Amino acid sequence: MSWKVERTGRLLRITLARPEKRNALNAELCRALVETIEAVTPEDTGAILLDAEGPSFCSGMDLQDSLENDPCQLASLHERLFTLGRRSRVPIVARVQGHAIAGGTGLVANAHLVIADEGAQFGLTELRVAMWPFLIYRAVEEAIGARRALGWTLSARLYSAAEAREAGLVHEIGNMDLATELAERLPDAVRLGMRYYRESRGLDHAASGTLAAKLRTELMASPGYIEAVQQFRNRKK
Repeated sequence: MSWKVERTGRLLRITLARPEKRNALNAELCRALVETIEAVTPEDTGAILLDAEGPSFCSGMDLQDSLENDPCQLASLHERLFTLGRRSRVPIVARVQGHAIAGGTGLVANAHLVIADEGAQFGLTELRVAMWPFLIYRAVEEAIGARRALGWTLSARLYSAAEAREAGLVHEIGNMDLATELAERLPDAVRLGMRYYRESRGLDHAASGTLAAKLRTELMASPGYIEAVQQFRNRKK
């Protein structure tokens, strides 16, 4: 099997397990990632940790596999995979080591929180193999900005973890406990916050504010929020 799934409390860990292929994304692995993440609910999961076996996080699309599958079906599958960041009801945390290039950078751009080793490298290297990063482009552009995304694509070069953090693709370098911490946060706060993240996209300023007020009111009425405020007040005494 090219992936592994493990649950620890409210943390769901999904591990890419094709180290001999540098965790290249074949159709089987893409389908497993999509179906697993789409099925996750905030009721039982506080965070998803996406990591990988071996020295590389993900080397991108499995090129041989791409020649053996129908291009239209593969495009449909990749569209689902590389829009998970917009659609997931639960925060996705990527823990990255080694190369995360091409589709690997696309996976990283779809994560909501990215933790990288100091030696990690990123890049949109598709032009090296006569391809353009069509289906990952939108997520990467949202992460690092339009001009930089185009520059990364045209240069097709690799970028260090420090450069990726400066660009906005990586949030932290070396802090590997963030996924566990996030999974244990107040569930209602994360659930409603992720809902706002999904549903506010494309709304005008007034509609976005109306949604924010509605969700905040719901959160402030929840037992978890009331208990958390009381605990905070007790600590201050």
